[in-house]
Amino acid sequence: MNQDLTNGPIAKSLFLFALPMILGNMLQQLYNIADTLIVGRFLGSNALAAVGSSYTLMTFLTSILLGLCMGSGALFSIRYGEKNLDGLRSSLFLSFLMIGCFTILLNLAAFIWIDPIMRFLQVPSSIYNMMRDYLWVIFWGISATFLYNYFASLLRAIGNSTVPLLFLAISACLNIILDLLFVITFSWGVAGAASATVISQFVSGIGITLYALIRFPDLYPQKRHRVFSTKVLAEISQFSFLTCIQQSVMNFGILMVQGLVNSFGTVIMAAFAAGVKIDSFAYMPVQDFGNAFSTFVAQNYGAGKKDRIRQGIRIAVISSVCFCLTISFLVFLFARPLMLIFIQENETEILHAGITYLRMEGAFYCGIGCLFLLYGFYRAVKRPEMSVVLTVISLGTRVGLAYLLSAIPSIGVYGIWVSVPIGWFLADITGFIYYRIKSRKGLLLS
Repeated sequence: MNQDLTNGPIAKSLFLFALPMILGNMLQQLYNIADTLIVGRFLGSNALAAVGSSYTLMTFLTSILLGLCMGSGALFSIRYGEKNLDGLRSSLFLSFLMIGCFTILLNLAAFIWIDPIMRFLQVPSSIYNMMRDYLWVIFWGISATFLYNYFASLLRAIGNSTVPLLFLAISACLNIILDLLFVITFSWGVAGAASATVISQFVSGIGITLYALIRFPDLYPQKRHRVFSTKVLAEISQFSFLTCIQQSVMNFGILMVQGLVNSFGTVIMAAFAAGVKIDSFAYMPVQDFGNAFSTFVAQNYGAGKKDRIRQGIRIAVISSVCFCLTISFLVFLFARPLMLIFIQENETEILHAGITYLRMEGAFYCGIGCLFLLYGFYRAVKRPEMSVVLTVISLGTRVGLAYLLSAIPSIGVYGIWVSVPIGWFLADITGFIYYRIKSRKGLLLS
């Protein structure tokens, strides 16, 4: 069902549109969580460290494609809000070609430079071969990631957030079944876990592609739309590449932190791997709420409904803060049971390190919740460069402080954990100040 977010009650429309996105992305997290859970339980802590580190790398690589698709999706939303179907078709044609070609280049680069990348990440020799085996298989799913995220962005841009959820639900269930089959029954090790993920990704990617082509033939670019236009390409590039930079800078910073974590050995690696999965589930709802908010703003921006955007901002901020405070309390309270999902009770060192990480970072989820709203807002009002600025502030602070503080013997790994919320809040303050200044001058929603 397609939703027109330019009409109707704001809160109801926003929450109904966001809910399938939240559920869908949580299901997407099951891909790697299923690997982590089964690998950790049946293959041991070294395998858990290998898969966990691979997850951080894959998040960085796929964030490049995700950023391109999200940027194009913002433009699709604006065109849909303007009721400009011809402009939407032209944008679809050129953006698909551009991102598709980029996907092929990225996939080739990943295979060619797999060993230099692993050396950059300071992967310990004890898990090097295991992590390489996992990555070699998982890289085959990059094109499937492109297909899913591109057509999911298109469907969400026209107000359909339910169908992407359905394809992810099927894919996530298949991933878990194949994980159990390949790892436990066939004893294929970490390569089996990776194979399960790749097969599941292709199911969701090809499935949503066929659905979009068959269900919405009116969006298919006709001959007059399949032409090269420098104006359209420039507009797509403005949205897509800046959003891509924002997403990739964010995850490159996390990747650099992963390299620093790896230098502390497999105990910290395993604790961080489990903690990141819990983090992903904890603040994933506000990340998707930020993306839904971005679609809401973009559609209304295209329709010229500025007052509706301002009302939506107030509702979104209050909702995000209330949710984050609740989740922070629950994560702090249940840090140990959450870690025990992934870690055996007798692995006390890993357990202690993971609990510390969750309680230090999880107490400040409000910071990341507001930051996701700022990212979505600036992307939707044709200011994607501001999202890049906020990301640089957040991640620059995080990486710089992490390396600086962790080098102090009395602080050590705790310096990595505490740097995260500091980066979030500095970026939030910058984003809100910029909004107030531009709004007072009447420049932001003009």
